[in-house]
Amino acid sequence: MIETERLILRPWRDTDREPFWAMACDPQVMAYLPPLTRDESDAAVNRMMAVEREHGHVFWALERKAEGDFIGFCGILPPRSPIFEYEIGWRLAHHAWGQGLAREAAQASLAWAWAHLPVPAIMAITNLANTRSWRLMERLGMERYPNEDFDHPELAEGDPLRPHILYRIQRPQP
Repeated sequence: MIETERLILRPWRDTDREPFWAMACDPQVMAYLPPLTRDESDAAVNRMMAVEREHGHVFWALERKAEGDFIGFCGILPPRSPIFEYEIGWRLAHHAWGQGLAREAAQASLAWAWAHLPVPAIMAITNLANTRSWRLMERLGMERYPNEDFDHPELAEGDPLRPHILYRIQRPQP
């Protein structure tokens, strides 16, 4: 578990399924993501639980300390296809946007990664049109690598969500 001033990044719980599904039903949250069915939403929670059991880290469930409510996720995923580096990622419920919570959670996730993972860099991806995410990547000190932009292989040709951009942050030097 990671704590910040306002947040707790923690393992996923079965009680997170409903609020995660509610996020999947919100067109603002899902504007740059493929739609999910309820089964796919639950399967995503199952995958997060399994990845954390296996690796000790994941895109952790994110809750506000004061209210204890689930507001999304943020954390570090281990390498997997089509991504062969450690990845930072986040997704927050719309009501939690614009409060600096994603940045707070992402900074805590990066600090955890530098303390626990012997990696030279952490990367992030997003859809080309998702300016909110890539602006956060830039505020975190991440740099875009346009020569590594790609079409996401899990999305069909012609799908406007297919073009992805890649950002990376190097391990801070002591």
